[in-house]
Order: sequence, then C-alpha cells, then structure tokens
Amino acid sequence: MRGLGAFSETVDTLARGVLASPQSEAGMSSFLDQHVLVLNRLWQAVNVCTVRRALTLLFEGHAQVVLNANDGSFQTYDFGEWRDFSKQKPHPDSIHAVSFKIRVPRVILLLMFDRLPKKEVKFTRHNIFERDKNVCQYCGREFDRKDLNLDHVIPRDRGGPTTWENIVCSCVPCNTRKANRTPLEAGLHLIRKPKRPRWRPFVQVSIELPCHDSWKHFLDLAYWNVELGEDVT
Repeated sequence: MRGLGAFSETVDTLARGVLASPQSEAGMSSFLDQHVLVLNRLWQAVNVCTVRRALTLLFEGHAQVVLNANDGSFQTYDFGEWRDFSKQKPHPDSIHAVSFKIRVPRVILLLMFDRLPKKEVKFTRHNIFERDKNVCQYCGREFDRKDLNLDHVIPRDRGGPTTWENIVCSCVPCNTRKANRTPLEAGLHLIRKPKRPRWRPFVQVSIELPCHDSWKHFLDLAYWNVELGEDVT
C-alpha cells in the first residue's frame, strides 16, 4: 500500500474537485457524502461513515473494501487492490482523480477494531414508545401514539422514579382506571416488566438511512433484533 504515488492526493484534495474527467465538483461531493457500512474485525456492523472517511481509512491501511462476489462469498481489497479492481471493472459510481478512477466502496472492514461500541439508549418519550412497540402495557392493545400516555407504574407521589424501570405506555382507559394507584390497587397487571432496552449500534441505519443492497447480508443477521430510534422531540 505504500509508495502509491498515484494517490498522493489526499481524499480532501479529491473533495475539492481535483478531477480529470467531466465529473462535476457537485457530483464528486455527492459521492463523497454517501454512506458506507462499517464492519469491525469480526465482521459485525458497528457504524456508518461517509465515502470520504472510508477512502481515508482505506488509503491509510486501516480498512479494506468488502465486495460480494457472484458466488455469494465476500472478497476484501486493500487500497492498491481496489484501485486495480476499479480499473479492471469500472462502475458508474466512481470517483475520478487526476490519474485514475476508484469505485465508491459500499462496505468496509476495519482491520484492528473488534469491539462493539458501548452506548446508552436515550431515555426519551420516543424511545419508550419504541421499546413498548406502541402497546399499552396493561391491556396489551396496540394504539396510535397520540392515543397513548406514559405512566409511572409506582406513582411519583409514592416515590416512584422517572426511569426505564418505572415508565410504561398506557392507553387512556387504562391510565384513567389506574389513576394515582399502583397496578395491584387498580386491579391491573403489567404484560411485561419494564426494563432498560439493550442498545443495538445499527439502529440509525435500519430506521433512517437508505441502505445499499450490499448492506443487506450484514443488517439481516439475527443479532440486530432490537430497534430503537434516536431522540425525537
């Protein structure tokens, strides 16, 4: 990977429009700002970055491009190999440098990172609805969010905290019936014990970001079985 004079330009230089083709600066910027799926060393999806960042990691030797082969297997390419592959099999989604073209990577594999990021789920109204799947935790019926309230299982004036373990979705009838009482006092039963949800690092992708076809294998793994949105006011 060292001594690749053809790529002596940095990715930032490319982003400023050092082009040797009719590709416009706007088109270059559009490619560089697209999303790339990031896998850790164990091939687990851990993040999303821009093409700009992916090319930097690739050039610096911190990552390799992952490409799905025709037989269903996955092949990896370092920067030199990816540059050569881009020349052998050109693609419309390519970035044009002064002396060569390089295909836009869609998935990259980090060579040194084997951890999953640690992060707490934000304690928000939106995320409580996501955790409870818009289902009243007393009667078990699903409602539109506008027809749900957030209820303190142990009322606040009884010392009940405002935490994941004491807040649940409740429909208006159940909330009215419960009033300022415990579920036991109101003759209600929780369908499940409320708890802090486990965070899955790929929530943003599955909910908000457009996913490239090449991401599907990694996003469909059984591991990603909990979805929680980000903070929504």
